[in-house]
Amino acid sequence: MNVLKKLASAAAITAVAVSLSACAGMSHQDQNTAVGAGVGAVAGSVLTGGSAIGTVGGAAVGGVIGNQVRPK
Repeated sequence: MNVLKKLASAAAITAVAVSLSACAGMSHQDQNTAVGAGVGAVAGSVLTGGSAIGTVGGAAVGGVIGNQVRPK
């Protein structure tokens, strides 16, 4: 089971790195939305012990917050 968790973590990190590289053509607000959704998903997963509903809820809330952040 430990090997599976390590493999899943490596796959998740790789997926995040690849998806962030796709942000080059996005507006600043779109980038904030994507980053907020990613951070919210991780936070929701951690806070709910890996619950799918917590992960999706965290991503939704994080995306909305990221969308509303305005640069100075």
